[in-house]
Amino acid sequence: MKKIINIIEKLKKSEIRAVINDRIKEFEKFQSTEKEQIFKELCFCIMTANCGAEKCIEIHDKIKDDFLQLTEIELSKRFKKFGYRFPNVRANYIIIARKKMDDLKNALQNLLDENLRLWITKNILGLGYKETSHFLRNIGYKNYAIVDFHIVDLLEKYKLIEKPKTMSKKNYLKIEKILEQIAIKSNLSLAELDLYLWYLETGKILK
Repeated sequence: MKKIINIIEKLKKSEIRAVINDRIKEFEKFQSTEKEQIFKELCFCIMTANCGAEKCIEIHDKIKDDFLQLTEIELSKRFKKFGYRFPNVRANYIIIARKKMDDLKNALQNLLDENLRLWITKNILGLGYKETSHFLRNIGYKNYAIVDFHIVDLLEKYKLIEKPKTMSKKNYLKIEKILEQIAIKSNLSLAELDLYLWYLETGKILK
């Protein structure tokens, strides 16, 4: 663990720190935004399951406010037009989630920590632990880890984990505990740590 922490400390002294700090501030702005903006970010996170983040960002930016008004068939057609990988099933998930905007806003206002994440995974189709953590991080919550394959590969490379055969809830939480240890020793939130690790593995800072 010491080796990866040393690398993170070097990154914290580079120009990357300012970029990451700015991205975190962008996420924090969602804490005071309307439910429609939060829903559009939810749509992005529904899209990203088993899909590349950059392609999803591109398509999400093209649809924008139309997530709030397209029918399921219209959204599926738009997804197909832009080359999205799962046009039908994800259009279905998004339309169902749109009916729960008020419930989601209420959960965000009244539930904390693991209760909040559990509520979302149980009530929003298409979101598992990873996607829910991604969504929460992107709207300003800092205490959830996004355990995607980039992070798993990185932790395996530094011999901090053995790559799990399946990402069960138990395995997810086990890896999240390791990330929590790294975050504490690096004096970072899990949200910040994710961006540093993503940059370390991919050379990019996305969302």
